Amino acid sequence: MKQCQVTHTVERTYPCDVCNRTFKLRKQLTRHQPVHTGERLYCCDVCKKTFIDKNSLRIHLRVHTGERPYHCGVCDKSFRFAGGLKAHQFVHTGERPYCCDVCNKTFNNTKNLNVHKRVHTGERPYCCDVCNKTFSRTNNLKEHQRIHTGERPYRCDVCNATFKQVQHLKGHQRVHTGERLYCCDTCNKTFRTLENLKAHQHIHTGERPFPCGMCNKTFKRMGHMRDHQRVHAGERPYHCGV
Repeated sequence: MKQCQVTHTVERTYPCDVCNRTFKLRKQLTRHQPVHTGERLYCCDVCKKTFIDKNSLRIHLRVHTGERPYHCGVCDKSFRFAGGLKAHQFVHTGERPYCCDVCNKTFNNTKNLNVHKRVHTGERPYCCDVCNKTFSRTNNLKEHQRIHTGERPYRCDVCNATFKQVQHLKGHQRVHTGERLYCCDTCNKTFRTLENLKAHQHIHTGERPFPCGMCNKTFKRMGHMRDHQRVHAGERPYHCGV
């Protein structure tokens, strides 16, 4: 009887011979092994992107179908991934459980924390294949590449002006609405964009955070510094048409 009980209580496991991770089922081990081989057997029939397992392909297909099965019970916003819903819920609770161990800044998801850490490490893993400029965020790389392609995908529905970045479109739209969301807490002057408010605040602080790399002259705005650098480069980009 004891012999029989031992037979039923011993849990059989299947170890990966590469990383020694163990699995309860052989099929779980089989699904895991492509992580090491790089084999991507599952292909999306819409965009031909490939995946190492069937579940990853199933989740990816929501990009094409528009399916968003995870719903927030507070604001009815929906998400393609369970992780997206979980991170979103912190917006309502105010919880920011992920903390940077260097500066103690907190975040509501691990992705934002990992991106933030590059401020401290200097890591810039995303490289432009045209000019080799590097970026810490993939979105920043995509926005930069529009300099080379000339793409301006964001269009104002009032005047048809186009923009490379969505935040530039939002700032522009306030020209039409008259909205000025950003207020200086020193003089109460208001601005359409956060960038303009920050530049204005240098008037009060005296800060000139943009130095010229050639003569060490400093400026309150990045644009003013770039204009100044044309003195050194001899660049004269503005021509009289007459």
